[in-house]
This record gives sequence, structure tokens and C-alpha cells, in this order.
Amino acid sequence: MRLRRVPGRVSSVQMHRDKRLLLIEDSRMFATALKHGLELTHGVSVTHCASLKAVKAEFSDMAEEFSLAVLDLNLPDAPNCEALDFLLKEGVPAIVFTAAFNDGTRDEILSRGVVDCIVKNEPHSLNGLIASVGRALASGRTTVLLVDSGQASRHDLAGILRRQRLSIVEASRGAEALQFIDAGEAIDAIVTDTNLADMTGKSLLEEIRRRQGEEAAPVIGLSEEGDARLAARFIEAGGADFIRKPVLEAEFHGRVRYAAAMQKRMQALRRAAASDYLTGIYNRRHFFLTGPRLVDQCLRRGEGTSIAVLDIDHFKRLNDTYGHEIGDLVLKHVARRLKALVGAEHLMARLGGEEFGILFNGLDVREAFAFCERVRLELARSKIVADEEELTITVSIGLATIEASESFENYLHAADQFLYMAKHAGRNRVMSELTLLDALVS
Repeated sequence: MRLRRVPGRVSSVQMHRDKRLLLIEDSRMFATALKHGLELTHGVSVTHCASLKAVKAEFSDMAEEFSLAVLDLNLPDAPNCEALDFLLKEGVPAIVFTAAFNDGTRDEILSRGVVDCIVKNEPHSLNGLIASVGRALASGRTTVLLVDSGQASRHDLAGILRRQRLSIVEASRGAEALQFIDAGEAIDAIVTDTNLADMTGKSLLEEIRRRQGEEAAPVIGLSEEGDARLAARFIEAGGADFIRKPVLEAEFHGRVRYAAAMQKRMQALRRAAASDYLTGIYNRRHFFLTGPRLVDQCLRRGEGTSIAVLDIDHFKRLNDTYGHEIGDLVLKHVARRLKALVGAEHLMARLGGEEFGILFNGLDVREAFAFCERVRLELARSKIVADEEELTITVSIGLATIEASESFENYLHAADQFLYMAKHAGRNRVMSELTLLDALVS
């Protein structure tokens, strides 16, 4: 079988060269092709075992942990998924790669918490597996927010999940959980009891969805009550799953892992939809979807926030003089520099053409003005080499304060007005209400 070259191979090799992967496969043909493809594509160190006995021996002598395992379900000495049982017990994330079976079996396997399940002997199955391994290696640790007012219950549930090497954040009250969510920490799944000390699990679910919309992590409800109507109401409110206490350990961590894995897949799809095709940074759609929630969080915390619109000076003249290929090069350069300067703390996107937007998280207008000045100066100092010629660019920036809840378009319109003033005043400057106040004082 011939493996296609996977785009971005070099960076993937560099990213995963310190990771170990366990390949459990008794077919020499598949094992050889997979070991070669995984090492070549991802740079990961692959250890191959052809039987469950060899796997157990490997674990008994193991000096460092495996980041991931790829396994066939049916081995000569383990025909009934015993190898998968062993891996799940050891807490190793697993991708199943096995012969054809029906959708019911596949759903059952996925419900046990495996990362993915891929069928052999289908077109491009090897390439599909290699791509799935890449996603799993890049996805990092799975984080679960566990909300339960009962200390003993919370301790037991957290223990189950930690044994599966999940990262657990514990909260005893709904308000505490919401504070963690508002802090912007990455959460892959939320597990909440339906009877919290300060609110119901359904109320917490509704508040999470109100604050985070479609990007909210999946919420799994837990209850000691046996009323099926409670589960139905929770699911109808947007819950991802519902489990009754006392939980069965395998079922509990399997469902949590499955919900978290689905969330990671959705996040990957959202990232692709949110990316600007040319520069790779966020696009206008993502800016308008995410911006209002960020503003709402800042206002709720009583923190300052402001919005900036940045425009490359004389960009049309640059395009006319050097051509659109050089114009695209300039846009990519500005996007890279902005991404490095702004980082992940604030929201930055290409709004269209040569225009970029920055929404500041927790910065008042004075702090944001100083930030914009640094951005302007840094971009003016940077050099762009095009056709053996050095180009320099300048930018104009309009900055507006956000003090109360309004439509997001209003915030952007205010920043646009200040950008117009900056252009009219001669370009290569930041314009805001501070600039106007300083001008009045002088």
C-alpha cells in the first residue's frame, strides 16, 4: 500500500519527536506500513507489539509512558478486545484500527472512550489513521471540569477520571464553575451534579450555554434520582449526556472521554472555519462570533476593554506598484507580526482587505493605547524582503473604549471613526479619545 505525503510533515515531525506511540498489530504488512508512515510523518517513536503478551512485557519494562496507542482489536492471544481493556486500564489513549464491523460495534467501541475507530481495508484507511494519530498527538491533555457539592462524591468521581490520566478541575458550586469558565481556560467536558448547593445542574447548563453559545463544552449531568423525566429535561436543555449515580467506572469515564473527544473534533472544525484563508489568523466571522462574549465577560468582571481597527497605509498604491503577489506577502507579514505581538490573551483577526481588528481582554483605553503604539512602531521597524528589495510599511490605528453593553457593530463603528481620523491626520498614528483629549488640553 502506498502512503500519500501529508502536508506540513516537517513541522509535525518536530512537534512530536519526543513522543512515544505503541502499535499493536499482528499483521506484518500493516505493522510495517504503519510504523514507517507514522515515524516519517509525525516523527513519533513507534514501539511495535504483535501480541498482548508482548504488550504486557513492554509495560513491565517501560521506562517512560506512551502518548498514544494504535491497536487491532483481535490478536492471536487476545481475540475479544482484551488488548483494549488492558490499555484503558493503564490509561493510555487508544485509536482502534481493525477489520470491518457494523456501526453498532463501532459506537460501542467509541463509547468506551477511545480516541477514534478506523476500519481496515477501506480506501485511504492508512492515510486516515495517520491523520487521526496527528490530531490525537496535537490535541494535548483532556481537561474536565467536575462540579459537585458533595465532597465525598466529588472525590470519588475525580479519582475515576484521574486514573484515566484526565486533567480535572473541581468546583463545589455552580458559581465557582462559572468563574473558571469565564477565565477562559480550555475545557473539553463538564460534568455536573443536578443538585448543587447554589443552583440546579440544569440552571448551570443554561448559563454556560448563554455565555458561550455553540462553543460551550459538552455538559454531562449526574443525579442520584431515578426519574427518567429529569434526564429528559436535562438533555432537552442542551445537555450532552446524563448518568445516574452510583456510576459504573468504565461507563462513566468512557462517556466522559467520548464527549471530550467529540468536543476536540468540533473545535478543530471550528478552527478551520474561523481561519482567514490567506494569513491563517482568525477571520471576520470568528471576530464577530467571539467578540461579544469576550466583551460580556470583561464587563461582568468589571474590567476595562477596548477595540482597535488597524489599516495598512497606502496598501492600494503598494498593490498597484508591486502587484497582488507582493501585496499578499505584506498581508502575511503583518498578520505574523500581529500574532506574535498580540498573542492569545487578546482577540485578533483579519477583518477584510488590509484591515485587522484587535479586541483587548481586560485592558482599559490607556493600556490599549500604549499597546497599539508598540504595535505601530514594531510594524514600522520591520522589513519585508520582496524580489530582493526591502519594503517598509506603516499602519494607522483607530481605538475605541467599550464601557457599556451595546451591539458589537457599534464598538467596531466607533473604532472605524477613529481610524478615519488617523488617516485624515496623516496616517502612521494611533487615534482615540485620549488623542482628542490631549489635543484639547494642549
